[in-house]
Order: sequence, then structure tokens, then C-alpha cells
Amino acid sequence: METLVLPAPAKLNLFLHITGQRQDGYHELQTVFQFLDAHDSLSFTRLAAPVLEFQCSDPKLENDDNLVLRAARLLQNWAQAKQLPPQGVRVILEKRLPYGGGLGGGSSDAATTLLALRQLWQLPISTAKLLQLGLQLGADVPVFINGYAAFAEGVGEKLTPVTPTSPWYLVVDPKVHISTATIFQHPDLQRNCAPIASNAWQSQQTENVIEPLVRRLYPEVANALDWLVEYAPTRLTGTGACLFGSFESQEMARAALARMPAQWTGFVARGLNESPVCQLLRQASTDNLTNHN
Repeated sequence: METLVLPAPAKLNLFLHITGQRQDGYHELQTVFQFLDAHDSLSFTRLAAPVLEFQCSDPKLENDDNLVLRAARLLQNWAQAKQLPPQGVRVILEKRLPYGGGLGGGSSDAATTLLALRQLWQLPISTAKLLQLGLQLGADVPVFINGYAAFAEGVGEKLTPVTPTSPWYLVVDPKVHISTATIFQHPDLQRNCAPIASNAWQSQQTENVIEPLVRRLYPEVANALDWLVEYAPTRLTGTGACLFGSFESQEMARAALARMPAQWTGFVARGLNESPVCQLLRQASTDNLTNHN
């Protein structure tokens, strides 16, 4: 049986601006996505029968609505519509990233699943079509499929490659669940940022415009932001609740992590401008799907 083992990397939003709201209720955004070398891990084993089997290290995530299964079903349905022979897979997800924290873990798992199954099942599907399928699963999925740090616009699907610096980050999870829907529906949310050019974002004054509202509604996140900013430039990622500080060295980031209050969790990771999934799939295709650990 052929098995492919791949990471599903975390992402950070280096800034987040909201430039308007569309008729359908979705918000127009501008942001920069950068990957981290922290990741979930997924194992894909091709099955002879056209069944989808899913196991997860966290039993709470082992359900039919998991984005991994939904991604696999989407590809199965696409293949069926193309009258291709039905295929199956066993997926084992080793969950390491905190979920619901703005690190894109679920979206990354879904994107890695789409990329892996395209290769494992040898499907003649273009990356452009894969991006369309990914967008059905979530606005963050396309950037993980695309595989490069990107300036994103629209609802997050219009991607322009960028190459931000790659500092060491301390990512702090203050153990708070933030409702994205509540934030985006809140009357005090700033929705009128002036658009900036994709080639000028680093020289512009950027921020995460959601941060003031999150600070007000979630005092524990405000406490974590106030703690971390004593050590490094600090920002909320996406709609949170995770936040990150940028450090010049791994040692400096680890030193701050060692002083972090015990009620939170955190980890140190390097910023990446290319997803390791892309690198491993290139290698896997040349090695004819040998097993990578």
C-alpha cells in the first residue's frame, strides 16, 4: 500500500485590514499570510476500496464534519463527476496545533489533504481547480494550497506572492475561544481601512484592526498581548485568540517563552515563505511516493 506522510503548517496573519463589506455579508480583507515551521502531521494510505477512513489523535475532532474528511469527499465527488475510477484512503491526523486560535490548523489540514490525494490518487486536476475546491472549505484554505507567503485580498482568496522577513516567533495561546462570527458582526468593528498596494505593505503602517475589539471583549487576550509586548513587537493573528511576538533569534524567543505565565501555552517557530508541503510533494513525486517521515 502506498503511504504519504505530510505536514500541515500553521500560518500567521502579519496584519489584517478590513476594507469593506460585501452585499453577501462577507468582509473584504487585506492581509499577509506567512507559514510557520510548526505543524500538524497527516498520514495518507491509499485503499483498494473507495472508502474514507479517518483517525485523529484528538477524539473530539474525529467526526464527519472534520475538514480533512470534507476535503477528501470533495475530491471523491470531483473524480466521480469526471467518471474516474473511485478510490479510497485512510487518513491519520496527528493534531499538534491549537485549534480555533487563528493559526489556520483546520484549513491547513484540509489543504494538505487535497494536495496529498491529488498525488496519491493521481488525479488530473489543476491547481486552479484545487484552489476553487479549497475555497468551498474555508477562506484560508487557498493560501495553504498555493504554498507561498502571500498578500491576500477579497475574502482571502486573491493571492499575490510576497517575501516577508523570516524572524523567530513566540506564539502564545491564552486559552480563550473567540467567536469569529461575533467579531465580524460587531457594530464597533473597523471596516473602512484604506486599501494598500501588495508591494507597499511593509512600508505602510499596518495593524490587526480586530485587535482593539478583541482586547475589549476578551480580557485574557489583552493580558497576554500586554505581557508579550514587553519582550517583542506583538500582534494578534487573524481573529485570534493566538498572538505572536517577533524575535531576532531563537534564543531570545525561547527566553521569553520560559517566562510565560503558566495559565497560557506557547511555542517558538520560524517564519517560512514556502510551505514544506510543496517541497515534500515535489520530492515525493520524484521518489515515486516513497514514505516521508
